[in-house]
Parts: sequence; C-alpha cells; structure tokens
Amino acid sequence: MSGTNAASGAAPCRFAHYFVICGIDTETGLEPDELAGENFEQSPLKRTFKSKVLAHYPENVEWNPFDQDAVNMLCMPKGLSFRTQADSREPQFHSFLITREDGSRTYGFVHTFYEEVTSPQICSAMQTLYQMHQAENPSSATPSSSSSSSSSMDSLASSLDEADSPSSSSCRSAACGGYDASRDTLYVSKALCLITPMPFMHACRRFLSQVHRAVAAAAPPPLPLESYVHNILYEVPLPPPGRSLKFHGVYEPIVCQRPGPGELPLADFPLGQTFTLLGVENLVQLFNCTLLEMQILLYSQDYQRLMTVAEGITTLLFPFQWQHVYVPILPASLLHFLDAPVPYLMGLQSKEGTDRSKLELPQEANLCFVDIDNHCIELPEDFPQFPNKPELIQELSEVLLRYGISPVGGAPPTSVPTSTTTPGSVSTRHPGLKSQQALRELEDDGRNGNLGGEQLAVLDLLQGNATLERLQALAKRTGVRVEALRGVGGEGEAQGGRTAVEEEELRNAKLNVQLREVFASRFTTMFADYEAFVIQSAPDLESWLTNREQMHNFDKASFLSDQPEPYLPFLSHFIETQMFATFIDNKIMSQWEEKEPLLRVFDGRINKARLYNVRAPSLRSSNYQRCTILKESAQAIEQRLLKIDHTAIHPHLLDMKIGQGKYEQGFFPKLQSDVLSVGPTNNNRWSNRTATAQRRKDRHRQQTEHLTLDNDLKEKYMQEARSLGKNLRQPKLSDLSPAVIAQTNWKFVEGLLKECRMKTKRMLVEKMGREAVELGHGEANITGLEENTLIASLCDLLERIWSHGLQVKQGKSALWSHLLHYQAREEKLEQQQQQAESPVSNGPERRKSESSIGMPSLRASVIQDMRHIQSMGAIKTDVGRARAWIRLSLEKKLLSQHLKQLLSRQALTKKLYKRYAFLRCEEEKEQFLFHLLSLNTVDYFCFTSVFTTIMIPYRAVIIPIKKLSNAMTTSNPWVCVSGELGDSGVRQITKNVLEMTFDSAFRPHTHIDAMFKCQNLGKLTTVQLGHDNSGLLAKWLVDCVMVRNEITGHTYKFPCGRWLGKGVDDGSLERVLIGELALPNADEDCGRGCRTPDMQHSPGQTRRSSITSMGGRGYKPTSAQIQEAIGEAVNIICKHFHKPEKERGSLTILLCGEVGLVGALEQFFHNGFKSARLFQKTVFVWDFVEKAVAYMESADQMGDMQETAEPLGLTCVSLCHYVSAINSSPRNIGKDGKFQLLVCLGARDRLLIQWLPLLVECPVIQRMYEESALLRDRTTVNALIAVLQTLHDFPITLEASLVKGIDL
Repeated sequence: MSGTNAASGAAPCRFAHYFVICGIDTETGLEPDELAGENFEQSPLKRTFKSKVLAHYPENVEWNPFDQDAVNMLCMPKGLSFRTQADSREPQFHSFLITREDGSRTYGFVHTFYEEVTSPQICSAMQTLYQMHQAENPSSATPSSSSSSSSSMDSLASSLDEADSPSSSSCRSAACGGYDASRDTLYVSKALCLITPMPFMHACRRFLSQVHRAVAAAAPPPLPLESYVHNILYEVPLPPPGRSLKFHGVYEPIVCQRPGPGELPLADFPLGQTFTLLGVENLVQLFNCTLLEMQILLYSQDYQRLMTVAEGITTLLFPFQWQHVYVPILPASLLHFLDAPVPYLMGLQSKEGTDRSKLELPQEANLCFVDIDNHCIELPEDFPQFPNKPELIQELSEVLLRYGISPVGGAPPTSVPTSTTTPGSVSTRHPGLKSQQALRELEDDGRNGNLGGEQLAVLDLLQGNATLERLQALAKRTGVRVEALRGVGGEGEAQGGRTAVEEEELRNAKLNVQLREVFASRFTTMFADYEAFVIQSAPDLESWLTNREQMHNFDKASFLSDQPEPYLPFLSHFIETQMFATFIDNKIMSQWEEKEPLLRVFDGRINKARLYNVRAPSLRSSNYQRCTILKESAQAIEQRLLKIDHTAIHPHLLDMKIGQGKYEQGFFPKLQSDVLSVGPTNNNRWSNRTATAQRRKDRHRQQTEHLTLDNDLKEKYMQEARSLGKNLRQPKLSDLSPAVIAQTNWKFVEGLLKECRMKTKRMLVEKMGREAVELGHGEANITGLEENTLIASLCDLLERIWSHGLQVKQGKSALWSHLLHYQAREEKLEQQQQQAESPVSNGPERRKSESSIGMPSLRASVIQDMRHIQSMGAIKTDVGRARAWIRLSLEKKLLSQHLKQLLSRQALTKKLYKRYAFLRCEEEKEQFLFHLLSLNTVDYFCFTSVFTTIMIPYRAVIIPIKKLSNAMTTSNPWVCVSGELGDSGVRQITKNVLEMTFDSAFRPHTHIDAMFKCQNLGKLTTVQLGHDNSGLLAKWLVDCVMVRNEITGHTYKFPCGRWLGKGVDDGSLERVLIGELALPNADEDCGRGCRTPDMQHSPGQTRRSSITSMGGRGYKPTSAQIQEAIGEAVNIICKHFHKPEKERGSLTILLCGEVGLVGALEQFFHNGFKSARLFQKTVFVWDFVEKAVAYMESADQMGDMQETAEPLGLTCVSLCHYVSAINSSPRNIGKDGKFQLLVCLGARDRLLIQWLPLLVECPVIQRMYEESALLRDRTTVNALIAVLQTLHDFPITLEASLVKGIDL
C-alpha cells in the first residue's frame, strides 16, 4: 500500500500516470472475442481474439484509478491481430481517451508492433483453426473470402475487420491467406501504452517509438528499459502553464510545451491534418453540426485519423465543450451504442474496400456522417449555416496556404510536408520516406562541414570526451544515426539546431494555434455581450443548485433581439444546446467557485476586446472581423520551444536485481514490477511543491465542507445540475454483460422522457408569452424564429425516440418508416372491409365537429394527414416528410392523438422494435404522449408558416341570415380571400349552389358552399364578398362567411350581418369582412378548446362584447365607453408595432376588426348623430362627410377659404381629394365601407388629426348632430386628436384588399 501512495504522491503533476503493455496471454491462449461479432467464414488470421493487459505500472494512482477493461479495449479496439512473415508488419500509432462520469478526460497513446509468437500451443491452435476453416470452407482458401458486410446492425461488427494497407493484401495473396506452422512464422500484435492526464500526443508518440526501437535494435539500449519507464512515470513533471519542458527518451531528448493561463488550452493533435483530410468547406460544416449537437459519426480505416478529427473538431469549440457521448474510437464490441438516441460524437473503424452504402446505421435523420478516408461528409437536412461562413472559409484557407496546405480536402501538401511521422514509426501513406530524406539531408550537411558554432562545440565535446566516445561507438554498433546524438546537445538552442521532426512539430503547433484562434475570435465577436443577458437570480450556490431545473439563466429573447439579422437562424438554435447551457451554468457558478479555465480565458479575451473597442458598434454588426492575434499566438509557442524552461532528470540506473529482464532482440522484456511500482524516495522540487499545493487544497476543501452543505450532497447536486438534459458521456467500457447493456438502454429511455418533458415545457412557456411571465416562468416574448427552433428540436427528439431499439432500419427517417408500415396495414384492412361491403372503420379516429352550422365536418386521421404530405411535391425526402407531418399534426392539435393511434397497433410496434426500445416501455410511452398532449393548449401555425408555396384547398361557406327568403339570391356572388401571404383572386361562385342542412331542432338552414385551390395564403385576414345585383331577388342578407383550410383544418369566421344590394342598408354590393380564427365548439375535447391569447391582444385582456358590432345597433354606448374604446384601439396598435416584426400578426384586424380603430371612431361619429329620419332613408356618417366636403368645395369656389391659413387650405384640398377618390372607385362598397376606407387611409397617411378640426368647424355639423354630441365638444375632440397623434410614430401599411381600386 505504501508503494501505491508513493506512486501517487505527486500524480496530479506527473507527465504520465501509467505505462501499460497489452497483448496475448500465453496462459489462456486464443480466446475468440464474441462481443466483437465473430465471423467463422473468415480465415482464422483475420478473426478477432481477446487481448489482455499483460502489465501496467504503477498498480494504481489515487485520482485516476486504472480501468483495466477500458484500457484493454481501447489499446486494441479490434483485439489481437495475427500476421505471418508474408504480411506487412509495420508498427502503428493511435491515441484514445477515456471520459469519466464527471466529464474529465484521460488520454492514452498506443504504439502497436508485431512480436513473434514463441508459444507452441498458440501456433498449433492457429494451425488447427486454419485446417478446420479450410475443411468447412474449401472455396475460401483465397484471400477474397472475407464475407461481405451484411446490412443488419448485428452483423455490422463482422465487417469492421482488419484494415490492411494495399501492400499487405498483395503479400497475403502470395501466401493465399493461409498458415502452416511448419512453414510460416506467426506474429501477434502487442501494444505499448502511456496514459497521461494531458494530451501531449507528439511527446508520447516519440517516447513510445524510441522504446520500440530499443526493443527492435540489434544491441541492447544504453540503460535497461525500466530506467526509461521509471523516468517518465515518476521523474518527468507536467510542464507548468506557459512553460516548456525537455525530458529524455531512450536515444533522443523530447520537448513539449504547455500554453499559458491566458492562451487557448493545450491541443496537440495536428489540426492541419484534419483540414487536409476533410477540406475547409467540409470541416466548417462539421464544426457547425457539432455546435448544433447533432449525431456525428466519423468513419475511417485508421484509428489515429478518427482521434485526430474528433479531437480537432472538439478543440475548435472553445469556449464551449461537447457535453454528450464522446467516443472517438468505438470498439467493435460496443457497436450497439450507435443505437443511442442522444447526440453523440463517435468514431467507427471501416474495413478496407467496405462500401458506405452497405453500412446500415440505426438512425440517420439527424446524422452527420464523416467519411474521412474519402474526404467527404453527408449532412443532415435543413439546418442553419454558421454566420459569415464564406468569410470564415476564406480566412482559414489563407492560414492553411501560408503553411503550404491546400484548403481542398484530400489534396497533398503543396510545399512543406505535413506527415506527423516520427523516426521509427511509419506513416500509413509514405512509410517514413520524408523523415528519412530529411535526416539524410542533415547528414550530408554535417559531412560538408556546414555546422553552426554551437554544433561545432558539441562535436568537439564528442571527440574529446572518453565516455561520449564510447557512446558514439555503441551508437554505430546499434545503427543509430549520428544526427540523433548531435541533437542531444544542440536541441532547442537555435533554430538550426532542431531536427526535421522538431521543425515539423513546431510547424504543427503554430498552425494549430492559428487555426484555433480564427474560430475563437468568431465566438469572441458573436458573444461579446453575453454577460449582460445572464440572469443571476439565486442568492447562493446551494439554492441555485436545488432550483436549477426551474430557473431561467439566460435572457434568450433579449439576446437574440440584440443580434444582427443574418446571425439569428444559427444563434436561435445554438443557445438551445446543452453546451451553451453548461457554459452559462459555469458563468453563474463562477460567483461562488473558481472560474472554469475555458471561461476564464474567454472572459479575459472579451474584456481585452472591450478595452480596445470601448463597446464599438462594430461588435453588433454582421460584418466579418478577422482575427488580429495570429502572429502573436504563433510567436508565443515558438519562443517557448526555442528557450527550454525546464529539463527533467535524466534516466538513470535503478536499484534492480541483476540478471532479470534479459535482452532479446524483437521481444519486449518482462519488466521488474517492484522498481516500477514505487516512485523516487527523494522529494525533488516539483513533487514538494505539488504536495504543498495539495495540502493547501485539502485544507480549503475541509473549510468549505464546514461552511456550506455536506460535500457528498453538494457533489450530487453538482452532478445533477451539470448533467441536466444530458445522458451518458461515454459508454461504460468495462462490464458488457446483457444486464449492463439493458441498464444503459434504461438510462436512455429515462433521458428521452426527461428531454421530452423539458422541451414541451419550454415550448409552452415560450408560447404563453406574458401570462407565463406573470406566473414566474421567465422570458416574456418569443420570436417566430425561436418558435421554429423549438419545433425543429421537437422533430429531432421524435426521430431519436422512434429510432431507439429498431429491429430493422428502413429509410433515413424511423418515424416516417413506421407511418408507412401503419399506412400499408390500414389501407389493406380498408380494402378487405370494402370487399366485405361493411362500413369502413379507420380506428377510433374522430371527426372534427363543425365550427359552425353549414361547414361540413373534416375527418381527422393519421392516414389523411400522411396523404396530404405525400401529395406535396416540394418535399423530396423521408426526413422532410416526417417533419412536415409532425408540424401539420402539431398545428391541428392532433400530434399526441395521432401518435397514440400509431402506437395502438401493438403487433406492428413489436414487429418493428426490440424489447428495450422506448416505444415498448408502456409507462414511459404514456407519460411521453401526455407531455405532447399539453401542447394542445396553445396555437401553432408551424405548418402554414413554413410550407408557404404549396397548393392548399380552401372551402368557403356563405351563411345567410336564417330567413329562407333572404337566403335566396338570383345574383352572381363572388368571393376573394386574403391572407398574410397573398390572396386567392376573385372566385365566382356558381349561381345558387344552395345547400340545405338541418340543426338539432330540425330547422332548415341554407348556405352557399364553394371549394377552390390556391397557393398557401398563410393566416387569413379578410374576405371580399360581393355580387352583381342581377335578377329579381338580388338583395342578400349575409350573416357571415366561413373559410377553412382543408389541410390544417383552421376555420376562420368573417362576420357580416349586413345586406348586399342596391337600395337596402348602405347600398353596398361588396363588403370587406375582417376575420379571426374560429374557436372549436365546446363539445370537442377540452384540450383543443384552450388557446393562446390572440397575438393582437394583451393576454390579460378579456374579450368584451364589442360596442361597435353592427349586430348591436340598438345598443348605445356612453361617451366614456366610446373614449375608452378609442384609447384601447390605439393602444393595441402601438403594442403591435413594439413587437418584433416577425410576431406582429395582422394589422388589418387592429384597424377594422371587432375592437378596431375604425369601429371605435364610427361610434364616436355616431354619438349624437341624427340618423333616423321620419319617412326618410337612414342617414349614415358618410353622408355627413360628403356634405361637409361639398360645403368646403363650394366655400372654396366662393372664396371664403382664401382667408384661412395656407396649411388649413391644403388640408381641405387633401380631404376633398380623398373623399372624391373613394367615391369614384370602381368598387361597389357601401357608405360604411367608404367611411372605413377614409379612416384607414387617413391613419396611413397621418391626415386624420388634420381632417377632424375641418369636420368639427363645418356648419353642416349643427344640422346633423345634436348639441350633446361628442363631435361638437371641443375638449373631447382635442383629446381625440392627442390620442390619434401617437399613431404618427408608426408606419401603417394597408392590406391590398382594403385599398383595391383606390387611385391616390
């Protein structure tokens, strides 16, 4: 135990935590790896056998416990690999990482080489397996026998076999893929691995490569291997932040450096290679998909490429961090994890020559598939682009070209080689050629005497020193080149003294940091003001953690309203992601805890930018701002590598037993574990320093435990707070029993249900607007853009639920595939019922009740809605159809009911889904449908507003007042329906298409019913209704017009209650009717009856019976009520313009609707108006206006107006001109219609307040108005003018249907 403590004493500050050896266990022999998907058709040399961790040093480290199963699985993801002398046996390098449950990471670096099998038992076992294989598959003695990849998920594993280089497959053909123990030498893979707390990829690669060289060399290494392993485990510290460190491998020194506190965090994987493999365009798209938390699957034959791309892309996310499943190398035994219904970033090894089309993945609706080896990506449908994408690509391309890398994916470097090959390891494309050539050039350079002063001094030292001379002689015997020794003295001293490999590493490091700075600068610009929108409402950490789920931490609506328009589609999606939520959580927690490192760096950069910009307006513009610190960031790295800050202790002889670990060329020796399990006894400087720091940390932790809540409880809160909305970070790699797999799936089911609850709640809160704020739910308004984002995210969730636990995948959309199965089954049943001539029942699908008498009912069925979607030619893919169907069902308030109906066919669900699937967990499924049912309480137009170009059938029903005589008309009626997206044009209605229906009391009712099809009109606003006044029964008393969208079922009611005809009412042959969405009847299920308050009204305002409704003409409102109505109408218009443009709704309703401005002013003019005359026609307000205008025109002719002030004269002219234009319009609108038009035009052109004094001053008023009329009260008129004045601040635009035919 003391050994363990000694080993872990300074672990947090140690460069490496473990040295691991994996390979074949000669005692247990060949064990097939069933989890990796056994395929007995393959040659035994190509099958998967279990590897074992043969040794690891030290035994354990306190804060990084050794996970044997995970390390074994990731060191050898495919298990053991066998070769014969005929095969290629080049060593391979790859990296991996293990993500712990708290999100922290441990990195592994693996050097795999082939070692001769000396065990006769294993050789004979392989011989037996091969003979059995030949006997069972006589035709498969040829190498082409590897089975083709099957399309089912379960057999996917077998296709992920050994990735051979082209040369190796040709060698194998020579040997016919066989093995004969008497003739062939058998080799098996062995892996050397370093496990480190930080990703020093280049340094670890070079160290392992040197250790392997020492094993492969003819002569033993200068010191026993234990000395080098002990040195890197216990005597090499992590470089302090902002410093560089040199330590010694077996033959050459190795340098690594660590960024300072204000710089971007360490990232040692070569980003240049990632860009070379994918190209800038593809990489930016992949970056975008990662930010939007889609499912990302990387696909390559090479494990290191998978790791390089995965680490590269997550490195670019700064200051954000990937919060979901992250497995850059997915072992073959974990392929079922591709079924995970959560965002993930995983890497899958491809088999050479495997066709991508044969790779069947459980879900592709939201998948970004990255084929690294073929330099291409497949993107999900319909996602927002990253802001300023072309300019970003341009800037990145310029950086790459400066380093000689082509911005086009798959192109070789144009000047400087980018291969990260180190001496002794082999690149997959050009095996070591470039590095050998570089070394040869250096050697020639030395032979010609071209040495710098310092190098000459080193050479003199070498020639004069006896010990060094012996070393040089040893180097010659072992075949080590002299330049490697030359590097010992000259490294890091001057640029000329660095080897080609070091030059390459420096170049990679500079390129890395410059590419990352370009991305980081984008976020600094986009989120420069994020702090202003963080809501810090909790008094202390404990209360914040306890109420985390209920709290709103970020004012999303205000933040979006502050952003440039082109950024909104992307930002509205991005601020809904888990990585953004975690970033904001970290910001809030930084009031009570130490700042998270990435956040500290990011905030520092924003503060620096503010100092220079002093909150410049440019920060808010959408102009692209280039990164200004590229040069400085590269210089910082170069300076660190030029001037080495620390040098670690040299490897030295240990106190070892003599004679153990005998050196044998080509075989890795058994190391002495007793000297490697214990660290050095003497406390050197850095371990001392660390121990002190650790003691200080412990004291601080104990104090905080006493001061705040119990530490375990706090940790639990922290975990829950941080994992909110997340599922698993990484699959558990150790125990893969069926029980563990079942538990993992159960976690997914719970996670999906929780996500559904959160999403539906968020959608409701956002939609309920101000009411929700009063109830304490956070933000007040929701933009149309944000609503669209939330619905898109709901579509994504449904796709993930439907793809969880699929038996067989068909098409890219699991939901649409299920719907198609359902449709086929129901249509088959329907046909059978028709053949049996029995009435068709399409399940318990209700018929929507009529919104009004006369409107025939609309059948609501899953199949019917599917047919609507299938008839939309604009949608080409299954994913698109599924999303359209979800939007349509949501708009019709039938989503929960439709899905319940779909899942009620249990036989079908069982056929399509495995037992553990979400859709087969009864209780969770019921809760899920219940959460979706809650969305019926609000109105969505998510289908109508998105599919704006589709053709939609509309049904218009004209309902006369219920007296049969008035319902008949001999004239030719016509209708024109207008909406937010356009109008239907004039539609003639066939003469007397009279239908008769009976109500519950069997009273007959007649109506005219017309169907027409036109391009989507959006939300309907007005109907123009008219006729040509022909025939004997031309006069027509219309109650209302109902118009229904036959796809969404939305029905609009346009009240009329007036006559159309000459010589009756106000003589109108045409009326513009203003409509509103009709509420469903009370007999419908109560969930559908609840609605969001109309966009035009503040939600708290109750709908009172309108004082202006034409039906209530006998009702005389008081003057106070009239003034209140005008104030209210103006107030609502002002509120309308204060909303963001996309969520304003219809202005026409606010002007001409039931409680609109026109109606309120009409009441004002009607007050005290002498309208009813004995034995005479009714007089209308328009008559008063016409007489007033006639008086003004005659006064003008007589010259009375000459004396008036000039502006007043102009106002007179404008009023006369407008009235004349309205009267001379070709439209047959009545007198009330003309007055409405005058008010609307006056409001639009800001003339109303100028016209009112003219009408008040006109002598005609005394004849036509009583003394007590409001219009004759100067004070009231002045108050009215002041109220109307407020409308001048807003640009009022009128719908085309209102001003048609008016030439002004």
